[in-house]
Amino acid sequence: MEIAPRTMDVKIEKSWKEALAPEFEKPYFASLVQYLHAEIAGGKVIYPPGGQIFKAFELTPVQNVRVVILGQDPYHEYGQAMGLSFSVPKGVATPPSLNNIFKEIESDLGIHMSGSPDLTPWARQGVLLLNAILTVRQHQAASHSGIGWAQFTDAVIKYISDNLSGVVFMLWGNFARSKAALVDRSRHLVLEAAHPSPLARGAFFGCRHFSQANEWLSSHGCAPIDWQL
Repeated sequence: MEIAPRTMDVKIEKSWKEALAPEFEKPYFASLVQYLHAEIAGGKVIYPPGGQIFKAFELTPVQNVRVVILGQDPYHEYGQAMGLSFSVPKGVATPPSLNNIFKEIESDLGIHMSGSPDLTPWARQGVLLLNAILTVRQHQAASHSGIGWAQFTDAVIKYISDNLSGVVFMLWGNFARSKAALVDRSRHLVLEAAHPSPLARGAFFGCRHFSQANEWLSSHGCAPIDWQL
């Protein structure tokens, strides 16, 4: 577990640690850290592994953020969660929502996706793959939804909105779309759609968010994202 007992010992990439320093000093974050340590001490299995909780921040420093794809909480079964929204490690079966994301990319951009479920190449290009809740108890979806992570990641979204410009926010499903109010639309592009889950009965398809994102980035002097994996 790489969240140390003291709030200032959070193991997070330098630019984010500086940007979010006020959050680490707030009482809710100290309580969040204490809760996680208590879970571990009590024998609970927490995903993702401690060193990957802040993986999205490690791979996409503040100054590199061009796109934000917001998920809800990590996958809760062994070997899936890796600290990046919608992503699982190579060798793990592609989750249904991610499979639908790939189908939309193929349709939207006319490219072939290899099916590799590890989205690290996106993160390295400036796609912040952010879950609103950064940890979960094994086998229990949304089990950490009330411990303070939402306040922390709301602060992340607000920081990006207030301090960067020209970022594309992809908000899929009602939960993610509820975060749109945190984004200044005069500075950023907000793309909203149904969730890519099969439960949405295909409502995600045809959103064309990936071509729209690249058109926006190009028009604002930024290199487009190479979505092909």
